[in-house]
Amino acid sequence: MNEMRRWILLAFVPAIFVLFGCVNRRNTIVVGSKNFPEQAILGEILAQRIEAQTGLRVERRFYLSGTYICHQALLAGRIDMYVEYTGTALTAILKEMPNSDPHVVFNLVHDSYAHFGLIVEPPLGFNDSFAIVVREDDARRYGVHTISDAAEYTPLWRPGFGYEFQERPDGYDGLVKAYGLKFAAAPRIMDLGLLYRALLARQVDIVAGNATDGQLVTGAFTVLTDDKHYFPPYQAVPVVRSEVLQQHPEIANALVGLSGKISDKDMQEMNYEVIGEHKDTASVAREFLRALHLNNASALRGAVPSKTNRGRASGVGR
Repeated sequence: MNEMRRWILLAFVPAIFVLFGCVNRRNTIVVGSKNFPEQAILGEILAQRIEAQTGLRVERRFYLSGTYICHQALLAGRIDMYVEYTGTALTAILKEMPNSDPHVVFNLVHDSYAHFGLIVEPPLGFNDSFAIVVREDDARRYGVHTISDAAEYTPLWRPGFGYEFQERPDGYDGLVKAYGLKFAAAPRIMDLGLLYRALLARQVDIVAGNATDGQLVTGAFTVLTDDKHYFPPYQAVPVVRSEVLQQHPEIANALVGLSGKISDKDMQEMNYEVIGEHKDTASVAREFLRALHLNNASALRGAVPSKTNRGRASGVGR
């Protein structure tokens, strides 16, 4: 009988968890993020902007895991918004084939997400696409600027990729076919946080990172131009539950004020401040908003402390 009760209790735990996350919190907005530093920075930017412009209480639920978990948390009402990338939404959630036109991708994601009861807000400005990266000294030595340029030399180079790049439809296989690439060895698969270390240590010679990686500001690396436009766009966009915007239309105005305000370079620098200089995520976001005159310190009172885990700052991804 005790065993039966235990299994009944376990069966109800997920439902209780979801219901707990959906309690009435009319004046509290919950901002989520995926489990890497860029996402926590973006979550802080959304949270601080909403606090400054609306006076609403904002709770942070950062480092939730990947795309699927964040999407399900939105649908369940456990979070009210987070920042997604259009190319990821297209392929991972909608299961559509990659497309290189950013307007087509945004419109398709925007319209499709409406069926989930979600609003896709205008892009924040940067495109966190895959980036094919080599050492800066090799780029100068061989005179390579594009991936097509590099194709002549890749038979001499050892590649290093993350597991996701190796497996996803817009990753390794398609890249090799699009550019006719051949390598000196099979790709070395490693944790994304180790790619740049391996490149500097000359354990690999070419890697697939992300366009906004903080390490790219150091001058030690060169991003090769995707001259055949193989990679789809990964524009960063806030995704918000439509119910929340109906209850608090002022949030939409706050988010629109961020549209187009974050460049690739801005995001690289903020990532480097958190990952390379170990600055506090909230402080980095606050300084960025202050520089753009998009923050109001007096409106930050009563904020719920961030649940970020700065010890995980070595992870990257989207």
